[in-house]
Amino acid sequence: MTCEDCACSQACGSAPSAILPHKPAAQKASESSPLWSTIPARDSNDQTYGSVSSTEPMPSSTDRLPLTAPGRCEGNNVFRGGVCCRELKASDQRRLINPDLVRDVIIGLSDGLTVPFALTAGLSGVGSTRLVVIAGLAELVSGAISMGVGGFLSAQAELQHYEWTKRQTRERMARSCSSAVTDEINDILSPYGIPTDVAALVASKLRLYPDEEAEEKGLTPFILRLGEGLEPVSTSRAWQSAVTIGLSYFLGGLLPLFPYILLDTTRTALFTSIAVTGLVLMIFGVLKTKFTGGEEGLKGYGYGAVSTLAVGGLAAGASWLIVRSLEGAKESHL
Repeated sequence: MTCEDCACSQACGSAPSAILPHKPAAQKASESSPLWSTIPARDSNDQTYGSVSSTEPMPSSTDRLPLTAPGRCEGNNVFRGGVCCRELKASDQRRLINPDLVRDVIIGLSDGLTVPFALTAGLSGVGSTRLVVIAGLAELVSGAISMGVGGFLSAQAELQHYEWTKRQTRERMARSCSSAVTDEINDILSPYGIPTDVAALVASKLRLYPDEEAEEKGLTPFILRLGEGLEPVSTSRAWQSAVTIGLSYFLGGLLPLFPYILLDTTRTALFTSIAVTGLVLMIFGVLKTKFTGGEEGLKGYGYGAVSTLAVGGLAAGASWLIVRSLEGAKESHL
């Protein structure tokens, strides 16, 4: 490149070229390197947290090794003693079953283990195993159908209530002014420690979603979940509840009835049925405690087993005493 100034160009062209002195490479590197690195520190997810006082070069994405959960937490831990990784589980971490399914199974099994057992225990005083089996099977079929229909109607009523509340909430939000909506959102969020300005921002963002997206996003689902405490109910929930409750009732009621089918004498069948049903009730109580998030350990499982056994024992004992008292009153009149 030539200089635009003619005099400068001529002077540069006429003057002999001089060789500039070169600095050693080590001295040049030490003078040009900064005192601290200005490259922002990044975690394993490439999120910037600020500059760090290190002159080491940042590793490339190919050089980075996958960090374990504690390793990622050490790099991202802002609060002293806090945990920032979702991979870290609690000490009592366990897999729980769907609470709706657990509730239906508990309703069906608890009634199935208690009512037929109480009926067969009461009828055992009559002295005929054939009569106990016939009455027990009749009660099992009718009880399973009745419990299934009850579960279906209950789930259907829950679905209808949710749909009605959703429709009313959507219409109310469409007629409400922005200030009223903001006040309602603030009333919902303020118990959680959310300030008023943030609640107003949340309300403005929720109003942006159109009606076709109101099933999952927007004001209506927000108010239903946090304001009304309602969760969406599946349309197949009614049939699932009916089948689960009815089948659980029937299977649970077969267990105390098996001894009367296999044995000839009612006395032996009664004690065998008591032992089998008591064991099943205790196992059921332990499983109920485990899969519903109850207290673990000997104390928690023991309480679940004993409480379930006590309910079944009281029902069976009351039924047996009533039948025996009626039989005694009949014999006294004769």
